[in-house]
Amino acid sequence: MTQIPAPTILILDDSAANREIYAGLARKLGRDVTTHPFAHPQAALDWLAQNSADLIITDYKMPGMTGDELVRRVRATDPEVPIIVVTAYSDRQFRVTSLEAGATDFLLSPVDHVEFVTRARNLLKLRTQQRQIRRRADLLEQRLEVSLSAHAQLLRESREALAQVIDTVPALISAADREGRCVFVNALLAASVGLTPADLVGKPAELLFGAERAACNQRLDRLVLDSGQPTPTREEEVITSSGEMRVYLTSKVPLRDSHGETACVLTTSIDITDRRNAEKRLQHMATHDALTGLPNRAMLRDRIRRELARGRRGDHQFALHYIDLDRFKAINDAHGHHGGDDVLCQVAEALSLMVGEGLMVARLGGDEFAVLQPDISSLDEARRMGEAIIALLNPPGDVPGALNVDASVGITLSPRDGTDPDDLLKNADQAMYSAKKIGGNTCCFFAADMRPRASQVAQLESELRGAVSRQEFLLHYQPQIDVRRGTVFGAEALLRWQHPVHGLVRPDHFLGLAEETGLIVPINEWVLKEACRQAAAWEAAGLSDLHISINLSPIQFRRRSVRNAVAAAIEATGVNPALIDLELTESILLGDAEDVISQLHALRALGVTLSLDDFGTGYSSLSYVRDFPLDRLKIDRTFIQGLGTNQNDLAIVRTIIDLGHILHLRVLAEGVETEGQLRLLQAEGCDEVQGFHFSAAMPPDLLVARFMQFPRRQLAATPEPANR
Repeated sequence: MTQIPAPTILILDDSAANREIYAGLARKLGRDVTTHPFAHPQAALDWLAQNSADLIITDYKMPGMTGDELVRRVRATDPEVPIIVVTAYSDRQFRVTSLEAGATDFLLSPVDHVEFVTRARNLLKLRTQQRQIRRRADLLEQRLEVSLSAHAQLLRESREALAQVIDTVPALISAADREGRCVFVNALLAASVGLTPADLVGKPAELLFGAERAACNQRLDRLVLDSGQPTPTREEEVITSSGEMRVYLTSKVPLRDSHGETACVLTTSIDITDRRNAEKRLQHMATHDALTGLPNRAMLRDRIRRELARGRRGDHQFALHYIDLDRFKAINDAHGHHGGDDVLCQVAEALSLMVGEGLMVARLGGDEFAVLQPDISSLDEARRMGEAIIALLNPPGDVPGALNVDASVGITLSPRDGTDPDDLLKNADQAMYSAKKIGGNTCCFFAADMRPRASQVAQLESELRGAVSRQEFLLHYQPQIDVRRGTVFGAEALLRWQHPVHGLVRPDHFLGLAEETGLIVPINEWVLKEACRQAAAWEAAGLSDLHISINLSPIQFRRRSVRNAVAAAIEATGVNPALIDLELTESILLGDAEDVISQLHALRALGVTLSLDDFGTGYSSLSYVRDFPLDRLKIDRTFIQGLGTNQNDLAIVRTIIDLGHILHLRVLAEGVETEGQLRLLQAEGCDEVQGFHFSAAMPPDLLVARFMQFPRRQLAATPEPANR
């Protein structure tokens, strides 16, 4: 059999940018695809007069000729080639005009790339099938012309062999004469109606197609018989006898007798149902969020692009609402990721029900959503939508079934704030962060002065990444005092950034961004190794009882990498693990209890001690204080500040100290700043303290000098530093 040549695609558009886009998409159909782009219709027609194409893609509105006129002129010489007409006009009359002229399909501009590739691939495959069937039909005609008197037996054998060959083609194939009777039916088509080919030969087509489809089939057959030309390929949706919907690509071509007259019509239908369903699933996966089923960022961007195109054709503005759930991390910490996912799905459903049809709700990732509000008439209309979103997620008062989730909403308008999808998304994102900065649970419109602030955050992130690679971090140490002995027994390692321009930067200026970007992981690993190295150095210098407290990140626990990171630091530095105290936040303990307990026991097995930091400020629970393998409770500084003036704070501190001692835990008070606070803590039996009353965090050499100066005598308080 002659090899079918590589596909050739003719592209016709007066826009150079569109020709380049379509050519690029065409190359995705296969390396062997050849494209021939033209800017003028007459140049394309001149090329077609000397060459043939397997697929034509043409714009509807072009200089000197419309798309339907071009289709009509192509059909005059090539009635089979598939033609896709691309139009920016949504008026149904333009589609009807193109289809009546003989167009195979049409696409709406701007073209969806996935849809373009899918439809082009289907039409090229059908074109290949048509060529194969045409060659086989030509072979059949050649054999029919053999003299029946001289070659009757050979003809019968050839027909049988040809029928067997056609039966191997994965298509429904039949031929009908001028009276609408079946002259040939392949085995696959006959089986689809529960009969054999022999049962159907000579019978009317209604047996194959049913009454409704048969009427349409006969009209198309009559068109082929009268014109002698094949029909353009079309898609058919067919309900089978079992009620199943199937999709076919159907074509009709004439079969001629020995005198060149059209005697029969050959109908070929290729079942593309599975491929269509798979393409729909893939397209849905590419454009929708897997968890909530909402459109994703890519689909939202495409919808924004379409709204912008509408705006260019008339007076049209729309609003984009960027929604971020406030403190969603606390929900994940308290209820686990499955519980957090349930909340995200409930938010998605609530937003979809609220906006109804015409508005798009999308999930952008994490706890971020967006609502596209088209056809707004004023800024107040956009504001009302933003306020409605906030009220929906966390309504005032006690509303049964309410989500009770705070949200920050950033709003940007087009064309006022921009005419590019990515710029509008960035603007709405910046407005959302502005809403968060003023307390959250509110909405904020984008303003031009937000761009410099966003640039500053981006600059900080870039510098922070460089600081990790250049090792610009260092540790200062705040001494911890044994209240009964009056001696320094340890120090808490506190991170500082030695910025090349701004000098020493405190962690509250960059740790939040480090958490968001994931840079906290390499930073924490460096802190672990550096603190362990310092502890080993102090031990080698004779300070064998000077412990170091190191803060751990919740991210390391969620990634289950904390045990390996601590073990690697101990091994690399050779430090005595008994000198290392790891401080945990309460949010770490709120995850999967069994998993957290397992990780904590793995840490304790290394020989380190564990302290619970900032106790009393979060989700303080007796159960995890009782069940987790802890060595120390650290009372948060917020309760220490009110000692002596607030009886409630004193009662809380007393309770925490008593609780710790009942559970055989040492208790350390943070943020001790006055002699009065120290005396009250001593009276309540607090074991350990730290704070500016004794010293701010200091470089390690300065801490050693003070510790060696007062090795075993009571440590006198020093004046509070000017800059804490």
